[in-house]
Amino acid sequence: MTREEKRVILASSAGTIFEWYDFYLYGSLAAIIGAQFFSSFPEATRNVFALLAFAAGFLVRPFGALFFGRLGDLIGRKHTFLMTILIMGASTFIVGLLPGYDTIGWAAPIILIALRMLQGLALGGEYGGAVVYVAEHAPHGRRGFFTSWIQTTATLGLLLSLMVILSVRTFVGEDAFKAWGWRVPFLLSIFLLAVSVWIRLQMEESPAFKKMKAEGTQSKAPLSEAFGQWKNAKFALIALFGLVAGQAVVWYTGQFYALFFLQTILRIDMFTANVLIAWSLILGTVGFVIFGSLSDRIGRKPIILAGCVLAAITYFPVFKTITSIASPALHAAQQNTKVTIVADKNDCSFQFNPTGTAKFTSSCDVTKALLARSSVNYSVDYQPGAIPAKVKVGDAEIVAYETTKLSGDDVKAVPAAFAKAVNEKLAAAGYPAPGKAGEGAVKVEGFFGVFNGQAFPLVLILTYLVLLVTMVYGPIAAALVELFPTRIRYTGMSLPYHIGNGWFGGLMPATAFAMIAQSGDVYYGLWYPIVIALMTVVLGLLFVPENKDKDIFADDTR
Repeated sequence: MTREEKRVILASSAGTIFEWYDFYLYGSLAAIIGAQFFSSFPEATRNVFALLAFAAGFLVRPFGALFFGRLGDLIGRKHTFLMTILIMGASTFIVGLLPGYDTIGWAAPIILIALRMLQGLALGGEYGGAVVYVAEHAPHGRRGFFTSWIQTTATLGLLLSLMVILSVRTFVGEDAFKAWGWRVPFLLSIFLLAVSVWIRLQMEESPAFKKMKAEGTQSKAPLSEAFGQWKNAKFALIALFGLVAGQAVVWYTGQFYALFFLQTILRIDMFTANVLIAWSLILGTVGFVIFGSLSDRIGRKPIILAGCVLAAITYFPVFKTITSIASPALHAAQQNTKVTIVADKNDCSFQFNPTGTAKFTSSCDVTKALLARSSVNYSVDYQPGAIPAKVKVGDAEIVAYETTKLSGDDVKAVPAAFAKAVNEKLAAAGYPAPGKAGEGAVKVEGFFGVFNGQAFPLVLILTYLVLLVTMVYGPIAAALVELFPTRIRYTGMSLPYHIGNGWFGGLMPATAFAMIAQSGDVYYGLWYPIVIALMTVVLGLLFVPENKDKDIFADDTR
């Protein structure tokens, strides 16, 4: 690389790392933030509001892609993603300063959700701008290598957010962190913002955009040209379903769902789970550059689709191995204890609840949710008229209740008694107590405490999942850039990217839990990424062109 090329990559990557860092902070601290800003509500409602604010950041990302993508194709790449970083940085810093509900009342949650929406809008415009800017500076035959540095930024942003949170939490203590220490990672972002803005102010506009502007070939209506004309809109659909959807679920599974699985399904303590994931990110991140560079030689499509195939083939054995190593007592109980729910099929719902606002109160639904949250593998015996449902744990049988026949205090008392009875039978069968990881579960005492016979194999397995992420994500930027002509490139690639990653990937935890509760198998949720990854393989093979040798500087008049 020349010195100028290094500056381009550094400026784009540093700013994008900062934006992902800001975006991930909220998700990592959602429960604590909920207690600060929604304190007039019960705990469950506070968490619902906090997760709604998190969802707002995902749902508005495609709108950010449209808004800033259009600007990027009209006024230039540099000015547009300078705007996005300022919006993201200011929003994040204000979250750190924002008074809680106890101080300013309803204004606190309203402002918080508005700031989350601004973050989502900014992120929707940032990624496309950074990728297009770097790709349009890259020499022919090296686009995959150059843009792969941008691909490291989402993972490095996640890693940075985890490291800062762990450091502050350790330094100030758990109680102080919940009271005020959670604000520190948000406030620190102002320094990252200052550095990122200073770097980006030194940048020049991309050569492709300057050439297009000098020739007067800019699009006057990027949105309608990109999505209103079938010759271009079809490539947005091809990009979404033939590349990004599969990439999104593999990316989300290898980083976020793995963390969700460790903490929620296996009930590993937060510090240990975060340290394990952090080490896997450290070890695996180099794969982005390796596979990005390799895509310049053998193509983008073979690597992305191969990553999807490997994920589909190996997810079940990999996650079962994680359970056996990380929580041997839970694994043994799942293997050795037969648990059955007897219920009327009409009394059962599919418990898809991405925002946490839906209520599932039938005896079947409450029973399924209780066992799913306890990481129990169970089968369901549907019998007409089996209301209320009942649970069989080995030879023991516990009858649930029918909520429609209850009123007043009994609605609260009976479920608690039922849950206690079920948990006692599960404990007698070898299942860990509610909220506990179980005997022999992996535990890390410090950041460098992973080098032992139990933790280090987990790090290696999690690193494999990250390497799958790097296979599908390392070449994706170059592949998307090459699908669209210069005049609508920013707009065209940003929308399918953020729909794929924000919606296909972002809905994974809620969808996986609903599938687990429905099936009674703690691994059944893996069918969600597997099916979508295989869909992408089929559609990618049929419809995605290989453009690694395409001249993106040429005027594409398709």
